Amino acid sequence: MNNTQHVTGVADSKGHWQKEDTRSEISLTGCTPTPLASYLKALGILRLVAEQADPDVMGYWADEHFVLVTALNRDALRHFFLHEYRPTPLLSPWNGGSGFYREGNETAWATLSTVSAATAARWRSYRDAARAVSSVIDAMGLASKPEGEEKHRLLSRLRASLAEEFLSWLDAAVLLTDAEPQYPPILGTGGNDGRLDFTSNYMQRLLEMFDVESGRPIGDTAIRLDTALFDSIAPGLTGNAIGQFSPGAAGGPNSSTGFGGGSLVNPWDYVLMLEGALLFAAAATRKLEGQDRAALSYPFTVRPSGIGAGATAIGDEAPARAEIWMPLWSRPASLPELRTLLSDGRVTLGRTRARDGLDFVRAVANLGVERGIDAFQRYAFMMRSGKAYLATPLNRIPVRRNPRAELIDQLDRKDWLSRFRRTARNKNASARLQGLARRLEDALFDLARATDPQTVQQVLAQLGRVQTCLARSPGLRDEVKPVPLLWRDWVFAALDESDEFRIAAALAGLDGGLPMRMHLASIDPDKPWDWKADSRLAVWGQGSLENNLAHVLERRLLAAERNERFDPWAGRCPADLQAVAAFLDGTTDDRRIAELLAGLACCHLPDYLPRRDQDANAAVLTAAYALMKPLFTSKTQLHESGLLREDQHLPLPAAVLRLLRANRTGEALRLVRQRRQAAGLPDAGWRISGSGGSGPRLLAALMVPTTGHVLKVLESKVGAQSGHQPERLAG
Repeated sequence: MNNTQHVTGVADSKGHWQKEDTRSEISLTGCTPTPLASYLKALGILRLVAEQADPDVMGYWADEHFVLVTALNRDALRHFFLHEYRPTPLLSPWNGGSGFYREGNETAWATLSTVSAATAARWRSYRDAARAVSSVIDAMGLASKPEGEEKHRLLSRLRASLAEEFLSWLDAAVLLTDAEPQYPPILGTGGNDGRLDFTSNYMQRLLEMFDVESGRPIGDTAIRLDTALFDSIAPGLTGNAIGQFSPGAAGGPNSSTGFGGGSLVNPWDYVLMLEGALLFAAAATRKLEGQDRAALSYPFTVRPSGIGAGATAIGDEAPARAEIWMPLWSRPASLPELRTLLSDGRVTLGRTRARDGLDFVRAVANLGVERGIDAFQRYAFMMRSGKAYLATPLNRIPVRRNPRAELIDQLDRKDWLSRFRRTARNKNASARLQGLARRLEDALFDLARATDPQTVQQVLAQLGRVQTCLARSPGLRDEVKPVPLLWRDWVFAALDESDEFRIAAALAGLDGGLPMRMHLASIDPDKPWDWKADSRLAVWGQGSLENNLAHVLERRLLAAERNERFDPWAGRCPADLQAVAAFLDGTTDDRRIAELLAGLACCHLPDYLPRRDQDANAAVLTAAYALMKPLFTSKTQLHESGLLREDQHLPLPAAVLRLLRANRTGEALRLVRQRRQAAGLPDAGWRISGSGGSGPRLLAALMVPTTGHVLKVLESKVGAQSGHQPERLAG
């Protein structure tokens, strides 16, 4: 956006044109959403201009930089900061490196002494605040950094006696609670990061820019201001610390052309960054979980998590300090509006405050944030080399409605998702469990932002893996129940045009009183929300899809022998002819089918999936499949299709299963033909010269439930081609 002048006006009661205020839109290309230092710098500029130059100033984000809408033009903005800007007094007398305690920090002591003696008008507020703080310290008799109760008393005295201008820093850096001080993450531990005191460095940068007697800018201050505001070319940066706010400028290993480098900073960037941080003030809230201690409430801040952040992992969360989601908005907002946004910077998931990154992104997708925000830039305060924290940019999250995110709510039933995540973060959790939790959380994070079926499928696949892991560990079964049975909305959201999905859904839909999920994990048939440790139904293992399906069939046939009312072939979501033909031909991805099957088995399956546009005559099935399929079909379907009368049955000989698994398809076909002839199904004179293909593959394909229409098509082909010798039948 260009720095153009906008002149507007209105007509008065006599029709005369009255000129309104002329506003400039100034593109601050030196103020970008990342790093955090640059984001805070933009807010600092808006705050200072509003409080000291133009109370009607507004700002917004566009094209990856901040835009200031103000009565000042570009030159007037420069003039304000160079000649009129009055630094906010930032002082941290509770810290040892603040300059108030000489022992061990001569530089900070000298810096504060210089500021306390400044005579220029622009230094007056700072000088007066420094002297007032020194008076409080002297009255308390403090000679060194206070600790414990002494520190609490100092903070209380400062709050009760100092001017409002100083208290804005105190509120942003420290929160006084009933027990002990707490520290908002954006300003470290009370205005310092390790041994780096932010306020002392802030004063040092100011002294590099402004003379203490005249207040005039010195050296390259004007040129560096243009760099800070407009990203113009400037002299080299100064070798001073910037702390956690700009990882790229913090120095350390691999930060320069050598093995390491020092920290570099533009003094204006550092000063304006801390001026912006003053807009973030903490508040004490009471936890609703029955605890008495006050909890720290900070704008758009949640506990750290590696979710959706690529290279980070669950192991990175422990040393991390917090996550903060910085709002980005595209409509001009005034300082009072921004203060309101940040003071109420809470994001809720239902009635619960967002606790971590996954909660936050779900809340954003569910319209838990409706304040004119376009996106959030996510930061995590991560520990580097075990020494200091860095505000690491993670990702940009647009604020938009995504109905798919509401699917995740179903995992909250009986607190399942929270319980599983807590278990995975237990110090004794295995690396496998941590990895599963991380991949599930990443998939859920993606689901909150995406709408495509593949993302939903990825979540289902991860849930299937989690279910398997939990079922195989007695210890985990004591901690976490099975995945809650998900609604059919999940199935339709995951539906795509692939043959693999149709096959997986048909297999997952096998039921008849014994749901397919019982064969995948040790779930109690009588209490499907709980585990059954000694279940003999769970037979799914690490082998191939064909082998596992054969094990499932054996178990279901055994159950049918014990209970004649159980139909091993009854179910939902039957597959169409195209999917079965592709599966039988071996052109589908068995691994993907197995993953989808495990996930879909965690869902309520609909009776049918929407029909696909397909050419029935293009599907090619083996004659062996067509002959055998009626024996692998539910009684109800055979009766409804008119293939058998109500008083007829077509039981599957147990030997057929064994012969197909042994790849003795020809022998299996002879047994099947005998059963067909006994039931009066068309078959007379049909000779098959070959073996009918791979027995294990044929058995797996026969297990896939199909529609009654498919049965009729197959039987019509069988009848029409009796007396011939076909190996394959067109659909």
